[in-house]
Amino acid sequence: MTRLGAVIAEAIVQHYGRDEFLRRLASPFWFQSFGAVMGMDWHSSGITTSVIGALKRGLAPLTGELGIHVCGGRGNQSRKTPDELTAVGERAGIDGLALATTSRLVAKVDSAALQDGFDLYLHGFIVTDDGKWVVVQQGMNGDRRQARRYHWLSEGLTSFLDSPHAAIEGRDQGRIVNLADCRADASRKGQLDLLATLGPDRIVREVCALEKAAAPPEADPQPLLPHLVMPAHHDVRETDVDMRRLHGNIAAAAERGPVDFENLLLTPGVGARTVKALAMVAEVVHGAPYRFSDPARFSLAHGGKDRHPFPVPLKVYDETIGVMKSAVRKGRLGRDEELQALKRLDDQARRVERYVTGPDLKEIIAGEFDQSPLLGGRSVFGWEKQGK
Repeated sequence: MTRLGAVIAEAIVQHYGRDEFLRRLASPFWFQSFGAVMGMDWHSSGITTSVIGALKRGLAPLTGELGIHVCGGRGNQSRKTPDELTAVGERAGIDGLALATTSRLVAKVDSAALQDGFDLYLHGFIVTDDGKWVVVQQGMNGDRRQARRYHWLSEGLTSFLDSPHAAIEGRDQGRIVNLADCRADASRKGQLDLLATLGPDRIVREVCALEKAAAPPEADPQPLLPHLVMPAHHDVRETDVDMRRLHGNIAAAAERGPVDFENLLLTPGVGARTVKALAMVAEVVHGAPYRFSDPARFSLAHGGKDRHPFPVPLKVYDETIGVMKSAVRKGRLGRDEELQALKRLDDQARRVERYVTGPDLKEIIAGEFDQSPLLGGRSVFGWEKQGK
């Protein structure tokens, strides 16, 4: 995941620039698809930890070239974020202390101003050499065993308290105290006035009296944000996948199979199965935001470490990394023919999905399981064996 995540990130930066990469990370649909195409459990809250960790390790050697710094992480790593940002500021010549303050404030908003029953345990802060940033945080509700992810983007951000999120991922549930809502300005001002005039002791007494008198009123509906809700089931089902798009990916891969692939991408030894995976990787690099509404589809590229939808085919995975590295390496030298070939693969998938048909999802997954031992299939349960 470290190698594939880094090379996909570099390809996006080469084609579309650093700002676009930050925008992608701020989209919950793209973020989930990105993790799925790298082989992480497609529905899992662990995608957030894995993606941030993979990018932090994979982009660290490229910070001088790409100007992207990944700070923070899970648990203790999250608490080191301000210090990491201060160090980044010294190296890159930007205001690291201001970034550290931003890190603390964003964490406070999602843990104190926004009280939704989820306790923050992960804080990822990605910043560029020109001071632009994206924050991805995640909280956990232990009772429900559910996670919620919060996306922030510096671009267009005018206030940390007036509906500042780029997106929030998770199910709408229960009462939420949201003092970061643009409609909560009167409440915030009122709280400051109360502190100044009444003092904390009297405020506590008044709150207790109010709670006894009546239940809190129903909150108004929240302003709409990009809203991703992941299902509870682990397996990939047809309801989770846009089959028209999946058949488009497969058909485009079949038309760009091993007969002409060597000439197309100048990478010998790559077979049709790798091209099928590359069709989805190409979409993660080049796809428009609306095409990531079914993140489960991207798990069909390299499977999942929990065997859902099938074990990770390591031979295909390594070939995908090899193709992407070759394309990015030549792109650095101004030769973008291989990256352009990937874009054509994505374009072709979009064209043929309008009319192509194919097998249902169960047949596709069954075929992957049949081929798994030959393709180096592996999961957290070990290597796949013939006839398993």
